[in-house]
Amino acid sequence: MNTCLKTTPLNDWHKSSGANMADFGGFDMPLWYDTGVKNEHLGVLKSAGIFDTSHMACINVNGNDAFELINYCFTRDITTLKQGRCVYGAFLSSDGYCIDDAIVYKFSDNFFMICVNAGMGDAITQHLDANKKNLKVVIEDLSEKIAKVDIQGINSARILSKLIQTPDTVFTKMPYFSFKGNFNESVLGESDVKLLDGTPVLLSRSGYTGEFGFEIFLAPDAIVKLWKNILSAGQPFGITACGLGSRDSLRAGACLPLSHQDIGHWKFINHPWDFALPYNKEKTSFTKDFLGADALVPAESDSFTYPFAGDSLRKVSAGDNTHVIDETGAIIGKVLTCATDMGITWHDGKIVCICSDNLPQGIKIKGISCGFVMVSKKMTPGMTLTLKEGKRTITATIMTDIRPDRTARKKLDNFI
Repeated sequence: MNTCLKTTPLNDWHKSSGANMADFGGFDMPLWYDTGVKNEHLGVLKSAGIFDTSHMACINVNGNDAFELINYCFTRDITTLKQGRCVYGAFLSSDGYCIDDAIVYKFSDNFFMICVNAGMGDAITQHLDANKKNLKVVIEDLSEKIAKVDIQGINSARILSKLIQTPDTVFTKMPYFSFKGNFNESVLGESDVKLLDGTPVLLSRSGYTGEFGFEIFLAPDAIVKLWKNILSAGQPFGITACGLGSRDSLRAGACLPLSHQDIGHWKFINHPWDFALPYNKEKTSFTKDFLGADALVPAESDSFTYPFAGDSLRKVSAGDNTHVIDETGAIIGKVLTCATDMGITWHDGKIVCICSDNLPQGIKIKGISCGFVMVSKKMTPGMTLTLKEGKRTITATIMTDIRPDRTARKKLDNFI
């Protein structure tokens, strides 16, 4: 192991629990445990799984001009963002390239928190600082001052209800991409969401799997106890500790991008996540000015990112050495992500999911490779491509979506 790697407070637990560890974003992180990626992936779809996400970073932006700074630097228009809600978007350079994607949390009109990817706290802090000019705002990088654990899956709320004070109140009126709890200048002070032992937390109804669940922010010295308590409370539900391998396969099936892989040092346009841009209704212009907007002209773009689903669970490697080949045999692009969603399969020309309510009787879920390709021409859903890595080839179909019947957006009442 690289001795320069950073660690999360759960590092000792991971190693003592047989985790396969690897470098991810400069952190020593678990890829999978003895349960294996497939079982961890299916565990989330069938019940619940927990992920150590303390490698991610948070930034506080506070002051009279906090809104103005974020609304200019962030792709999403946060004008109508309400207190207690959060929103996904990206921070771009002036040439329209993605520096990092992020979620912005609104505590008040003058106080926001930004959650970014591993190792990006300092970069986004500097980016904001470089663009604040004379604005009255305080920017604080909270990297490694906050820990985070994600619990994902249909039994997440049932498990958490055993661990938090007044769960009925906490889970009332908590739609997708809302949060409860408070941060302040001391990072995580008093909160209206507390664990049974009084530990204050910020509880966000969000995640990176496409399934119902929560992200829990708390002080680093409290996360090991919470992690163990979640596993204990979740034991009757068959909860699974999950590594980054299943996190990757789940997010790929849910059509969620990995920063610096599916979005990165190219123009942030013509991709499945165009909702992160403030288009007008006709998608001919933007409804606000933001950093990088002038570089994003759809008519001048020569690259397009699309989701795909393979014809089986066989997959290829991502990267420049795996070619995307069209029906004429021409190489038109590369594979950005290719993972296997073990919870889905093809049936009568459509993808079905193991968690679907109306799953055909007797069907065997085999898994399907899926991910994203970047190509040099426009394509439409249903078109087929060949993905070729050396002598290995798979047939892929361009999709609008991949894993059906995802639970992330369903009403919380269904899961308590």
